[in-house]
Amino acid sequence: MAIDLLSATITMSLNLRIIISATLVLAIFITLTAVTLDRAFVDSTESALHDKLTSQLYALMAAAEVEDDGLLMPSTELDALLGLPSSGIYAYITNLSGQTLWQSSSTLGANPPQPTTLTGGEKSFTKVTVDETDYYSVAYGVDWSTDEQATSLTFNIATDLKSFDRQIVKYRTTLWGWLVAMALLLLLSQMFILRWGLSPLRKVGSELNRIERGDQERIQDNYPKEIEILTSNINNLLEQEREQKTRYRNALGDLAHSLKTPLAVLQTGLNTDTDDTAQEQINRMNSIVEYQLQRAATAGASSIGKAVDVNVLIKRILESLHKVYRDKDITVRINTEKTLSFKGDEGDLMEVLGNLLDNAFKWADTTIDISADISNKKLSIIVSDDGPGIAKDKRDNLLQRGVRADQQTPGHGIGLSIVLNIVQAYHGSLDIQHSRSGGAKIIVIL
Repeated sequence: MAIDLLSATITMSLNLRIIISATLVLAIFITLTAVTLDRAFVDSTESALHDKLTSQLYALMAAAEVEDDGLLMPSTELDALLGLPSSGIYAYITNLSGQTLWQSSSTLGANPPQPTTLTGGEKSFTKVTVDETDYYSVAYGVDWSTDEQATSLTFNIATDLKSFDRQIVKYRTTLWGWLVAMALLLLLSQMFILRWGLSPLRKVGSELNRIERGDQERIQDNYPKEIEILTSNINNLLEQEREQKTRYRNALGDLAHSLKTPLAVLQTGLNTDTDDTAQEQINRMNSIVEYQLQRAATAGASSIGKAVDVNVLIKRILESLHKVYRDKDITVRINTEKTLSFKGDEGDLMEVLGNLLDNAFKWADTTIDISADISNKKLSIIVSDDGPGIAKDKRDNLLQRGVRADQQTPGHGIGLSIVLNIVQAYHGSLDIQHSRSGGAKIIVIL
């Protein structure tokens, strides 16, 4: 699971990485902002409620009168809600022993919190729960003195939190609604900004695709200075690769050609009837030169360049071979896709197909089968004939430079070794088998 997650992270696009990172950061920021604002609003609302209850408590204390014969309260309630049964706000006045001396009409039919008894000068602001209903309660203890005596009274005001809770829920709904809307707006804005900011990278990718297809040889457009360093380095690498490959091929070609001329002079001036050993060594050196010339011409695997139409190349080679072997009535059956293409050097593919088909024409009796397809970005070529075939004990030797299946058949004996060299340059494989008709079956994968 961890490996799959790591792999998905590695292959994730740059745009998606930035979007996910920004979304996470924005989500954390929005959550912390919402929690902070919610806490501030709750504290502010609680403070306002406390101030409101304290004001009502002071009004209750101002309206109270203490006589020698007891506590006197006005006949009308100070607040309309205090006179309304079960209104949600309740008032009590108690003495030091906890006896209720007065209570508001709102306590009728209700079950508010019990009043608190405090000593003179003591205050309290508490939150209590009664029958699953929350209340805030404010109490203040007073030592009330008259001419005859001093009386300790506690004034209590309590209110349920139904209205308070509704206010908090409404605020939270509004808060989260606006924050989510702003978050979506920010994300959309960021997506557009990222698309505009990353457009040079997409343009670079498009140019690299055109280079890979062979439509252009280098990155051409102008880019911001942050990306210009990358594009310049890529152009330098492409140029160095082409120059290095050209130098390598030219060096091998020059070496082979420089040896070929003196060898031809020696071979012409040598009497082969009297010195078979020298003639054999010269022939061997000629084979080496031919091999190195072909090796110098091998481009090798590359993902950059135009794709080669395999069918067109096969038809071109067959037209030539039918003229060379016009004395043999050979039927060639081709089984390939119409749009089959090869991502590599056309000369390499022509050399592989030319050698395989030339050998097939030499040894076939009447029929040659050619099939080719692409699978997992690999080109598979199969050429089989109905000739005598190749014995198992000769197959490995046949791939060595200069070895021929039949010494009487013309040729330098380097055909399959050249094919093998090209196949290895493309990290492929070459296999020799028996065909269904008994002849040779050559399987090449590039």
